[in-house]
Amino acid sequence: MTRENARLVADVVLASAGVAAAYVVLTTPPLRRLAFAGLRFWLGATVPVYLLREVRHAWMESAQRA
Repeated sequence: MTRENARLVADVVLASAGVAAAYVVLTTPPLRRLAFAGLRFWLGATVPVYLLREVRHAWMESAQRA
């Protein structure tokens, strides 16, 4: 088996495992609630931090040009 074939097989196995895990999470109500709560927490924590960082960066860049 060549290296490229091994990568292809590994990619297919990982993709199918991800699809299977997503199916189990989406069809099991407690896991679905846990996943959505984690998603809300992650988005609530990372998006504002990202936006603040970008605003700060833009502010610093505009100060250097003035």
